[in-house]
Amino acid sequence: MEEKTTQAAAPDAAPKKPKKPLPKSRIMVGEQLAKLYQDTIDAKARGEKIGWSASIFPQEIAEALGLYIVYPENQAAGLAARHQSDDLLAHAEAAGYNMDICSYARTSLAYMDTLTAESNNMPKPDFVLCCNNICNQLTKWFENLAHQFQVPMFLIDTVYNYDPCASDAKVKYVRAQIDDLIHGLEEISGKKMDYDRLTEVMRISQRNKDLWREANELLAVKPAPLAGFDLFNYMSCMVCNRGKESTTAVLEQLISEIKENIAQGKSTFPVEEEYRVFWEGIACWPYLGHTFKTLKKYGINMVATGYVNAWGLEYEPGDLDGLARAYIDLPNNNNNLETVVARRIEAHKKFQVDGTIYHVNRSCKVMDCQQYETQRRISEATGIPFTSFDGDQADFRAYSEAQYETRIQGLVEVMEQRKKEREGGKK
Repeated sequence: MEEKTTQAAAPDAAPKKPKKPLPKSRIMVGEQLAKLYQDTIDAKARGEKIGWSASIFPQEIAEALGLYIVYPENQAAGLAARHQSDDLLAHAEAAGYNMDICSYARTSLAYMDTLTAESNNMPKPDFVLCCNNICNQLTKWFENLAHQFQVPMFLIDTVYNYDPCASDAKVKYVRAQIDDLIHGLEEISGKKMDYDRLTEVMRISQRNKDLWREANELLAVKPAPLAGFDLFNYMSCMVCNRGKESTTAVLEQLISEIKENIAQGKSTFPVEEEYRVFWEGIACWPYLGHTFKTLKKYGINMVATGYVNAWGLEYEPGDLDGLARAYIDLPNNNNNLETVVARRIEAHKKFQVDGTIYHVNRSCKVMDCQQYETQRRISEATGIPFTSFDGDQADFRAYSEAQYETRIQGLVEVMEQRKKEREGGKK
């Protein structure tokens, strides 16, 4: 008897699900970032001096002077998210840069040699700006950039801050460096600082800080009106454009969209929010899709993180001592354990989280060194379970999809058990 067979439809025969249109705020932030890169390329072509800067450098100074600045960390994260950094990492390692070095640095140091990337190309700098309030590895990274390009490097040394807030002596020390920075950039650019304009840039930066915090804090609503991972898409506003009114427009639009979601009982989180978590550490950019989809599978929304708030620096416009204090008191530079734990406990309660996910980031030792003790203390104080996974902010080789999925599954089991216990206690 002849066996009947049924031919299966070709895998691509099914109609593709149309992609949701991007919200207006996402379109705006993409246009803003593209404009920054193009404006810098155009300025270089006109013969203006352009710079490369560390992400949490006193951008207010360069912005007030009308200088065009691009950010290697932003470029490296973008390349990693688009899976375009693999060749650059290999290039850096072939040139002798060890795999243990920060993957943002390796991406940037390779780009320094090639000046070619599939996107976000940056022209050669005429100066580099570095502040060591994130980590000291930035200092050596930017020294290498300055040496390779034979350009001056301006360093703001904030001194590691062991105290809850900066001492007056440290403020005086950093303020003097800010004054020197102004004079140095005036000399190299041929422009004169307009201190009224500087005060205005500081005012805009503070307005943007307030809006950024508001956008983040709206996720305390339960269920959250936004998929927390969406906030990663808006970070370039605060990293690259903190002192610009275009960022004010983006964030006002974002907040308007979030509030509309709240009013209509909607969310950009695509499934029902079963659990809420705090994310500790930088995003794993090469696997952003996988990390999010795995959480979505279990109805887990990341509603809070310490990372995206790092650019919410606070000072009074026109107060350069206050500006110095803000850049010293940055969370990464104020990493004493008691402060870290207290801030996290407050956030865990405010955002009503059910669990915590710790990204043990191979690249970022300064963020990882206290994680185990932080995990223990926060869990003891709140009773909230946690898990961790190994990864990297830009190097795809340090991440295991299987490990991540297993760790998240284990966390879900604990969160589910706690949920049942709480519901049982209410009966």
